[in-house]
Amino acid sequence: MTALTDYTALDAWVDAHFEEQVRFLQALVQVPTDTPPGNNAPHAERLRELLAEMGLAAEAFPVPAEEVQAYGMQSITNLIVRRRFADGGPTIALNAHGDVVPPGEGWTHGPYSGEVVDGKLYGRAAAVSKCDMSTFTFALRALESLGAPRRGGVELHFTYDEEFGGELGPGWLLKHGHTRPDLMIAAGFSYQVVVAHNGCLQLEVTVQGDMSHAAIPDSGTDALQGAVHIMNALYRLNSDYLQVRSSVEGITHPYLNIGLIQGGTNTNVIPGKVVLKLDRRMIPEEDPSVVEASLRECIAQAAARFSPPRGGKQLRVEVRRLLLARAMQPLPGNAPLVAAIQTHGQAVFGEAIPAVGTPLYTDVRLYGERQIPGVIYGAGPRTVRESNAKRADEHIVLEDLRRATKVLARSLRDLLT
Repeated sequence: MTALTDYTALDAWVDAHFEEQVRFLQALVQVPTDTPPGNNAPHAERLRELLAEMGLAAEAFPVPAEEVQAYGMQSITNLIVRRRFADGGPTIALNAHGDVVPPGEGWTHGPYSGEVVDGKLYGRAAAVSKCDMSTFTFALRALESLGAPRRGGVELHFTYDEEFGGELGPGWLLKHGHTRPDLMIAAGFSYQVVVAHNGCLQLEVTVQGDMSHAAIPDSGTDALQGAVHIMNALYRLNSDYLQVRSSVEGITHPYLNIGLIQGGTNTNVIPGKVVLKLDRRMIPEEDPSVVEASLRECIAQAAARFSPPRGGKQLRVEVRRLLLARAMQPLPGNAPLVAAIQTHGQAVFGEAIPAVGTPLYTDVRLYGERQIPGVIYGAGPRTVRESNAKRADEHIVLEDLRRATKVLARSLRDLLT
């Protein structure tokens, strides 16, 4: 068969099985995987059942309970589907994660409904990234429908730790030698192929003051005022970060956010302890060790400048690293992936598919740190905002899902033929 004949056959197979693919995605959305709390093993078991019904045997890799609980989650079972065609070609891993943030408020369609309205499928993780569990599965099935000899192989990696950083997802599978692909494609969006992404440093800062009665505030040291003093110093850094620019298209500058603050015991008590958690996004050009050292120094200096009441105790501050996710750097070996996706993306979508960076961070970096070239591509709109990912009414446009599946099936055909 010619390449053109193969592409036509792949497209036709995807079209013929698209209703089945939509039902598959609905079933995945209907099993919650809110993280926290992170009880994700039941979803993996359901996914494994659905794959088995298609003739795809998934190996289950449960992460030991003590590791998961120490990490702050409840259960993780990662899955690998292996399809080896022949020696002499690459093994290409397709990775999508099933864990998601909780739905929050404001939904007009049920967050676990999988409801289809006006060509859109709604639900938490419909766009990020249970949709690509379906995209990758049906692209593989379309490829196998050709029946022609292939070289190399495909692995489906379905993991459950992207929201917490990936160390117990892809990181755990790679660390324990359960997989070692030659190339990889991770869940993404349809209108661009991502070749680089930001890094992320998350720190927990505990500010300890001296609790006292609100009627006699000078008898204590207000940890919340101290924390505000420290937070103002941290937020001022964002002005400096605007001057630090990345050379990677799609990535602009570093930035810092404080996403969680906890403390105090009651409204009539001067807070004695406040805990804040910060998120520092790092552009690919930055050195994470330098970034962390500068943040710790900023926090220490701000705490030292805070003046407690006369006779009050000085602030005591502890800083603990929660996460260090290194930036994804483009590896030279990703060129065949980029070329195939751009070629077929343009053919299927009718427009150029640029190769860019993204300010997000993902667990793709864990493959890159082991020198496995990879890119990010899948089903979805041009921007995260359009999909409402991590917002109410997250959704996937079904036509994007259909076309991205065709792009991936065609790309696998080229890479493994």
